[in-house]
Amino acid sequence: MNRREFILAGGALLAAGLSPKLIAASPTHNSVKDQDQTQALDQTQAPLKVLALVFDDYETLDLHGPIEMLGHLPSVDITLIGPKSIVRSYQGPRVVADRLLDDVVECDLLLIPGGMGTRKLVDDTRLLDWLTRQVQVSKKVFSVCTGAALLAKADLLNGVSATTNKMAYAWVTGLNDKVIWQPSARWVDDGRFLTSSGVSAGTDAALFYIAQQFGEAQARKIEVLTEYQWNSDADKDPYAVIS
Repeated sequence: MNRREFILAGGALLAAGLSPKLIAASPTHNSVKDQDQTQALDQTQAPLKVLALVFDDYETLDLHGPIEMLGHLPSVDITLIGPKSIVRSYQGPRVVADRLLDDVVECDLLLIPGGMGTRKLVDDTRLLDWLTRQVQVSKKVFSVCTGAALLAKADLLNGVSATTNKMAYAWVTGLNDKVIWQPSARWVDDGRFLTSSGVSAGTDAALFYIAQQFGEAQARKIEVLTEYQWNSDADKDPYAVIS
């Protein structure tokens, strides 16, 4: 069975107080009829369209942590978009962009990672112009870490409650004083904008988004599947800026 079937079956077993290990151990847990029902459910639900920005020196976990969680939804379509075809993360590994910044793509969720690359991109007029146009056709905008710096510099967070990486808090908040910056928050959800604190906080915020859109049970299934201990309390910020 594939991993998405594992999620669906695992949720039922967890509710019954059974161990997820029993799923893999039992060859008969998921009949052909059950598989057909699962496939029918997936086909009737329009895929969640996720568009993720990539750029040189993006922070690896900022991008791949949320994508790991979102990618386990029963129906999801994840597209990478960047300024060039091959993009290098700050840690070195490269990814291939599916589309270039010439395109503006309607999506359910726009994901903007942070990283050292944002230090240069806040002065990149091409990127900021694209971001302004892209936000207009995105139902929800989700920044991780210093990805909020790009939104702030483009004046897209004016009047919005938001947060960012606390180690880069002074730099990011200094870019725009019209944002209602939150010095203590693992993530902040303010309507169309979801902003998270540094690096691993994006994974927590991604699970929050999944719970918000598809129910907490779905988020908990993915939490178990990925063996990730979710900090589900946005107010629990161990890296808060102390004034």
